[in-house]
Order: sequence, then C-alpha cells, then structure tokens
Amino acid sequence: MAGLAITASGLAAEDRAADVNARLGRGINLGNALEAPEIGAWGMELEESYFDEIAQAGFDSVRIPIRWSAHAARSAPYAIDPGFFKHVDWAIDQALSRGLLAVVNFHHIEELYADPEGERGRFLALWRQVAERYQDRPDGLVFEILNEPHGNLGVEPWNDLIPEALAVIRESNPDRVVIVGPAPWNGFRGLADLKLPEGDRNLIATFHYYEPFPFTHQGASWVEGSGDWLGTTWEATEEQRSAVAEAFDQVASWADRHGRPVYLGEFGAYSRADEASRQRWTAFVAREAERRGFSWAYWEFGSGFGAFDRQSGRWREGLLRALVPDSARLRSR
Repeated sequence: MAGLAITASGLAAEDRAADVNARLGRGINLGNALEAPEIGAWGMELEESYFDEIAQAGFDSVRIPIRWSAHAARSAPYAIDPGFFKHVDWAIDQALSRGLLAVVNFHHIEELYADPEGERGRFLALWRQVAERYQDRPDGLVFEILNEPHGNLGVEPWNDLIPEALAVIRESNPDRVVIVGPAPWNGFRGLADLKLPEGDRNLIATFHYYEPFPFTHQGASWVEGSGDWLGTTWEATEEQRSAVAEAFDQVASWADRHGRPVYLGEFGAYSRADEASRQRWTAFVAREAERRGFSWAYWEFGSGFGAFDRQSGRWREGLLRALVPDSARLRSR
C-alpha cells in the first residue's frame, strides 16, 4: 500500500472510489424536481413514497439534480436559503434511510455556463456551503461537481475550474467520493480532454448517453426541430447495437488508461418514442454499461422520460424490466 492515499475507512482512495461506484449500481434520477427554477414549477415534487418505490423495485441509488443557484443570494457571501437546504436534507435522508446511495449535484447553473470567470467566486462559495453542511453524512452520499458543463464553460475553463472546486470540497470532505464529467455536456467524446487531478483518487468519472439523439429526443418540446424525428425507432439492429458498444468501449478504454471508475449518470429515451423501442434501447444501454463495470442512473423517475407513472402510482413494467430485470416488483405480480 506504500504510496497510496489511505482514507478514514482504511481503504486506499482508488479502492474507495471503486467501492462506492459499485454500490451506486443501478440508479435512477429524481429529475424535474429540485432542479426546476422553483420547487413544483415543472410539475414534479418529491414524495416519501417515491423512495419506497425505488428501493423496493431493486434500485441501488438515486441521483438528485439540484439548482442551488436559484436559491442563493446574488451577493457575497452568497448564502443558500435555509428552507431550500431543508428540502435537500429531507431528500438525502429519505434515500439514505432506505439503503439507497444519493448523488447530489449542481444542475442548471446557467450563470456559470454563460460567464465562468465572473461566476467562479459564487460557484465556489455555494460549493463550500454544501460541502460543509453534509460533511458528516456517511459515504453513501456522493457529490457531483457540475452537470453538463457547456456554453462558455468549455473544455479549458472547465478543466481549470475542476481542481478549484475539489479544493473547496476537500476542506471539509477530504475523503468524500466526488463525481466529475467532461465538457461539453458530459458527452463521452469529451472524456479524451478531461483533466482530473492525479493526486485525488476519490473520484468517479461520469458521462451521459442519449444517442442516437433523434431517437431519444423525438418530440421533445425543448429541442428545436424534434417534431421531425417522430416515428424514429430503435430496432436493436447490428449497426445500432455496434454504435452503443463502440461508444462504451471508448469510455472503458479511457477508464482503464486513467484508473478511474465510471458512472453513466444519465441515459433515457423520451416518452414520444414508441414504447417497444424505448424498452429495447434502455435494456441494451443498461446491460452494456454493466458489462463494462459502469454504474448508471436512468433519466428519469416520473416525468417525460419516466419509468414510473405517477398518475397510476405504478411502474411502467416494460421500462422497469429493461432497467432491473430481476426486480422483486415484477416477480410479485
């Protein structure tokens, strides 16, 4: 063990990150809730029963997207609203109390994407508050620095910001496992340009996968021209399967070279696609990720991509089977 950083748990940092990544396992995003501009603005509010459903269905973790910047002052010291903090506390506690790992991130921080240098101080101040508040939580709580850096926060400015954000987090959470993905948009191709501090081995690399985009985002109201893609299917042809496998092989090769575990933090197909294609694509992507040792989190629980139908209070069984084939929820019916 000479030369390896040993954490408070007694594991080498590399082993700790790999252990946490394995425990993240099969996860699901609680999207459209705490990353909305205001709670409830996108028609999704978290309920205690959702955490029961997720745990009982056989998932291992939840990813909780959070728009901290909408609930913090614009002037120093950029205090985060205590009431909003309590909402996040509750969500974390709901997950951890059910044996689910919880990933909390910074999501939709539009100001930072537009003006990285001007917003740097506020971003770091917000992270200092979050890190200090949760420093005593168990290692089942995982931090993710930033969702999908893009815009003016391109490759170089993002690579420059990563060690600064990690330094702030490490002041209060020296051993916390932290997730970091590449610019732009956490795309798998961006991993080639991602620079992680070699001395910090308590890290998991992440990427998002929504390819082919005309299939996964057909009819999505926020994507210009997506109506033209309606009717696009995914038939699991050899060509279609090879495209996924080649992308994931590229990620696995990068991970092997750099000695980093990998988390597929988002993947999903929007509900305007036909259900059979959605199920085929979802199952294939999930199994290909698992074959390479990637943990994953489906996008998302109960909104436009949702695997759970909140109106009926039931899982969409085809999607649940695609995600968790051995789900006790399915065996009991």
